[in-house]
Amino acid sequence: MELALWTYEGPPHIGAMRVATSMTDVHLVLHAPQGDTYADLLFTMIERQGKRPPVTYTTFQAKDLGGDTADLVKATISAAHDRFKPNALLVGESCTAELIQDQPGSLAKGMNFSVPVVPLELPAYSKKENWGASETLYYVVRTLLSQPNVSVADEVSNDATKNRPSANIIGPSSLGFRCRDDVTELTRLLNSLGIDVNVVAPLNASVADIKKIPQADFNISLYPEVSKTTCTWLQKAFGQPFTKVVPIGISATLAFIEEIEALTGIDAGAVKNLENSRLPWYSRSVDSTYLTGKRVFIFGDGTHALAAARIAKEELGFDVVGLGTFSREMARDVRAFAQELGIEALITNDYLTVEEHIQQLNPELVLGTQMERHIAKRLGVPCAVISTPIHVQDVPARYSPQVGFEGANVIFDSWVHPLLMGLEEHLLHMFRDDFEFNDNAAPSHLHGSEGATHNEALSEKSVVETAAETTSITVENHESIATVTTDTAWTPDAEQELKKIPFFVRGKARRNTESFAKDYGHNPITVDTLYEAKAFYAR
Repeated sequence: MELALWTYEGPPHIGAMRVATSMTDVHLVLHAPQGDTYADLLFTMIERQGKRPPVTYTTFQAKDLGGDTADLVKATISAAHDRFKPNALLVGESCTAELIQDQPGSLAKGMNFSVPVVPLELPAYSKKENWGASETLYYVVRTLLSQPNVSVADEVSNDATKNRPSANIIGPSSLGFRCRDDVTELTRLLNSLGIDVNVVAPLNASVADIKKIPQADFNISLYPEVSKTTCTWLQKAFGQPFTKVVPIGISATLAFIEEIEALTGIDAGAVKNLENSRLPWYSRSVDSTYLTGKRVFIFGDGTHALAAARIAKEELGFDVVGLGTFSREMARDVRAFAQELGIEALITNDYLTVEEHIQQLNPELVLGTQMERHIAKRLGVPCAVISTPIHVQDVPARYSPQVGFEGANVIFDSWVHPLLMGLEEHLLHMFRDDFEFNDNAAPSHLHGSEGATHNEALSEKSVVETAAETTSITVENHESIATVTTDTAWTPDAEQELKKIPFFVRGKARRNTESFAKDYGHNPITVDTLYEAKAFYAR
């Protein structure tokens, strides 16, 4: 465990909370000190849920450590059971409580409750949040399906009465990336294929729903970080196959449909219609040629990073110059795909390492988490969020899926618009000296004289004054945050020439030129220096 200002994943008990909060009638008792109760805010502030998570904390304090904290655990578990009356009780501990070794799960099992008790073993100092969610879902499913009233015989008898194939969607949870809308879109796609959705778990699932999982013909592993362990066990225990393709992007959606055809024997020819999405049309249009070859850096959870890399490379014609993930459970898959792209994968949970790679690679678009959005903003690079961790603005009220044909439309808009806005800004700068764009010749349509006066006032600031301003570069490291100031000046002609460079790469051009000027003793920077730097970095 490392101490960091930002983190991509929380400890595993946050993953357990995600599963508990996703379900409708379970309760989680977490052995944790008073300071670990902050996690409630993740659900009420980021996902804007109208209820607090179904979690009760022991909230022990320093003074309690001198006594028997096991009694505190049992009292808290009993009180939560009596108050909330859940249909299943989950019991675990936070990273701090793990050091006390009270084993709350074992204590709960010995209390002889009438409802199933699911003890959680979540090693906080070696595992992370997504792993915790995966293990919690696995423990919940395995415990509930091991109850006396669940059997393979029930599954066979139910199969005989079904007219259409059915599937379980495994993996969507609270605090996931667009999980709610993904479930809606995937359900529509399955219905169009003639397939019913039996259970979605854990999102909005009840204990009774979990017990119905064996009745489906197959499982859909929607987010492997959370779903793969459970789907693998269901295959062994109940003979249920599960899908391997995550339907994010056009090609992946088509491959997903073909995979379902193979599993069920249905003919989905009518559904595999590319007119369901606008992305393929745009990829064939003349407008898309502007985006071809754009350098893109991708970082996120394994599922979304892999999907983004495939879409960028195969469907939008981008040049993927960087690919990485913080999901160590999917590191092998990410490394394999990066090797296909001819690059080396970045596997890390250190955002400073990610920032360093972005600076080195100089991409024209960053696809990542909310942390990459902050990094890209500082570097002046367009960015789109594709993965958790997310900010509240990444939980839109509108319908915004990632999977299926409609998901491809959403992804297209999210990725392309930042680049097109950069192009628009570039065109405005490029033609600003033309008479139609000249401030004096073409004042505001609202108030001609006032607009001209305002523009004249804005133009009074000398370009020389701008050139004399120093450039501040924020340098961050694990130990400190310092500000470094350089006195490199730009001549007015050089500043004007710099403005001809597209908005979305101008920051990179400025940094490269100033670095070149510093190394070779050019001060002030002239137009010749700018082009010498361009030639130097184009080698």
